[in-house]
Amino acid sequence: MDIKIVETEKELKDAYNVRYTVFVQEQNVAEELEIDDLEEEAIHFVGYSDGQAIAASRMRFVDGYGKMERICVMKEARGLGYGRDILIHMEGVAKEKGFNKSKLNAQTRAEGFYQGLGYQTISGEFLDAGIPHVTMTKSL
Repeated sequence: MDIKIVETEKELKDAYNVRYTVFVQEQNVAEELEIDDLEEEAIHFVGYSDGQAIAASRMRFVDGYGKMERICVMKEARGLGYGRDILIHMEGVAKEKGFNKSKLNAQTRAEGFYQGLGYQTISGEFLDAGIPHVTMTKSL
């Protein structure tokens, strides 16, 4: 997978399309919750395989953390390591920007995935867009 920091309108559209497919169509997140007023301050990422956008995410810098958000992979591309790859890429960018810790709100069904990448759960379960989540952190 070729992971890019979004620089063009096409790349941003591709990232939004992946997010829309995964979160709005597949997981029934309200569209107005998925694309929010924090998009402008975020660094967006998109992953391509054979020219097709198959993964997306965004990162913001909040309270000393690289905050990893909206990490998703198209259904047909799951289980191939792309989620891991895009997260590791995001962590590298956070380190380049001078941040030594990351944070994310993980859907509880993905908690084990993030634990396997070194994240530790620091919160109880809470609902975000009607989906159970936990907050997790990692030293980079």
